[in-house]
Amino acid sequence: MRRGFTLVEVLIALGLLATIATMAFMAIASSVQAQQVLEQEDATNQAARVAMRTLYRDISMAYLTPNTTATMTYRTLFTGQNGDPDRVWLASLSHHRKLRDSRECDQTEVTLWTEDDPNTPGAYVLLRREAPRIDQEPEKDGKILPLAYRVKLFNLRYLNPETAEWVEEWDSTGADQPNLLPRAVQVVLTLLAPDPDDPELLSERSYTATIPLLYSKPLAKQAMSTQ
Repeated sequence: MRRGFTLVEVLIALGLLATIATMAFMAIASSVQAQQVLEQEDATNQAARVAMRTLYRDISMAYLTPNTTATMTYRTLFTGQNGDPDRVWLASLSHHRKLRDSRECDQTEVTLWTEDDPNTPGAYVLLRREAPRIDQEPEKDGKILPLAYRVKLFNLRYLNPETAEWVEEWDSTGADQPNLLPRAVQVVLTLLAPDPDDPELLSERSYTATIPLLYSKPLAKQAMSTQ
């Protein structure tokens, strides 16, 4: 005579199945959460690479026209303002012409600055303004697009080619650096990304670059000899 399961055995089996199902669910949830963190980390790194590549192109190809006293001409400048975060205005040869036969060249006006990030309290959006035609108002007109979100820090320093010293501000229209480009610009960009240990928290990821300016004066020999 075949004997069936008792009620106790059925309850024990159901308990084991529930335990196994709970453990499997927790393992899957943990795996999905880890994948989401890695995807967000990769997205942060990709955003930083794109932003730094754009910054490198704009800054490395900055230029100043020597015709500062000519009439009926355009105005170029390189002005870096120290703040929290920083901002910079410059004329560059980094413009890409997107339409064939359009009346544009490689000259462009660029402004880089930050504004509050509407989606992340305490963070900023790094913005880029580009005007494909240089005029007498280098701070106006052009198209504004975001370069990076969740920006915690955007800091710039400038290498003076005449003194070989790093300074926090630059002004090619002033008396200290008259129509002079920095020899290089040091960029520090810090973004916020989900913390791998606690995705509910945000941790900082910093990216740095030292960008030489192609059209800047070389370092003065007397400045180099004093280092």
